[in-house]
Amino acid sequence: MKLDTKKRLAADILKVGVNRVWIDPSRIADVSSAITRDDIKRLIKQGVIKAKPETGISRGRIRERALKRKAGRRGGMGSRKGAKGARMPKKANWIKTVRPLRARLRELRKEGVIDQREYRKLYRMVKGGSFRSKAHLNLYLKERGILK
Repeated sequence: MKLDTKKRLAADILKVGVNRVWIDPSRIADVSSAITRDDIKRLIKQGVIKAKPETGISRGRIRERALKRKAGRRGGMGSRKGAKGARMPKKANWIKTVRPLRARLRELRKEGVIDQREYRKLYRMVKGGSFRSKAHLNLYLKERGILK
């Protein structure tokens, strides 16, 4: 039994799409006998015709992916846009390296491990990019017998 016209009318009255109109399968005969809009309205009031709820889009998968990204996954070559220098600017990288090195030098000077002359020499070396990291600086100082 085709109820296309009835469905279209009901959709119009309920202000939903045709696919969201639900007709009670046990009362199909009543629906097929309905002719006017008023008949359809009466059936809606009786609960024979209803509008199905809107189906949302699940965010579960997105949340899962976001957690993985937070943990550092999913960042492979295919996911990258922008050059190495755009993703982590050279200057920011330099600052991240130099500040801890200079802090370490100040610390050593304050503790009296190195004197002012040694401090200035090492400071210039840091500025020249001689050390990759604090560990590298400490290794240099141990090799020279400055640190124990």
